[in-house]
Amino acid sequence: MPKGKIMVVDDEEDVRETLRLQLESENYNVIEAGDGEEAIKLLRSEDNLTNCGLILCDIRMPKVNGIEYVDYLKQQAPGIPVVVITGYPDTDLAVGLMNKGVKDYLVKPVESEKLLKIVNKLVAEGRDTVF
Repeated sequence: MPKGKIMVVDDEEDVRETLRLQLESENYNVIEAGDGEEAIKLLRSEDNLTNCGLILCDIRMPKVNGIEYVDYLKQQAPGIPVVVITGYPDTDLAVGLMNKGVKDYLVKPVESEKLLKIVNKLVAEGRDTVF
């Protein structure tokens, strides 16, 4: 039985596939987007806006980048927890994103055990309550 729906947003197909396989091994239902623009369309389709329990998002992507996507999420889907995964660590960026409400900031390549620990914790906590 699936544990929940997770969106993976990354412009690198091999990264999305690796994350998807790790998450599916833990019985998560995974939807994928290659950039922020595609992720916005996916989030608005079907029941994804109400049933997506977590978003894993890269920062450097074409069209709509990760920072713009995080800003969009804070406006349109503020309760969905977001974890940023990037290959370009930047302390100032990490602090800024955490101040925007991002739950965690991971550097690629992410160890499977660390990823799943964070994902399981955030999914178990559920969505943020928005007042």
